[in-house]
Amino acid sequence: MEIPVSSLSWQEGYKILSGSILPRPIAFVTTMDNSGNVNAAPFSFFTAVCANPLLVCFSPMRKGTDGKKKDTLLNIEETGEFVINIVSRSMAEKMNICAADYAREVNELEMAGLEQERSASVKPPRIKRSQVHLECTLHQLLHFGDGPGSGSLVIGMVRHVQVNDDLYHNGKIDTEKLDPVGRLAGHMYTGPLADVFEIIRKSDPG
Repeated sequence: MEIPVSSLSWQEGYKILSGSILPRPIAFVTTMDNSGNVNAAPFSFFTAVCANPLLVCFSPMRKGTDGKKKDTLLNIEETGEFVINIVSRSMAEKMNICAADYAREVNELEMAGLEQERSASVKPPRIKRSQVHLECTLHQLLHFGDGPGSGSLVIGMVRHVQVNDDLYHNGKIDTEKLDPVGRLAGHMYTGPLADVFEIIRKSDPG
């Protein structure tokens, strides 16, 4: 099937992206506004950028109803700080509670019954139940499009990393113990170990 992008609504384009780019890791982002109100929301347009400097990025889309910026983006524009909390399977249901569209002053962590803890290098708190935290300051912010379906690219400089002791061995994170969640299309998610296989990369393809 050949599909000219010009023939698609933004909703149709979103379904193609979310149904083909998968599984997607989830950035469970905590932020804080200048008044100290905490916000927590998951984003599945999320990946690493590079290791030197240590940069990560995620893309908050504009709201599909009115095209307004999400609270996470507004807070990052105000303060320039955020924490990416990696989602394990044991906290997936509570993460989903935080995905609802609450008023900006509502602390989603309280709604979900998730305990927060002080971060080491930034003001927004970490989610205690998460086993890996990436504390970030805003490195670059880019905006694309306008109105519903448009979005932004938030690039964060990782300033501090917290990893639970039992996950970290010889500089590596134990994937099985982390048990991270991936986003599929619609309401579907996946775990990391359903069908794991290894392919060794050759140093010289020739």
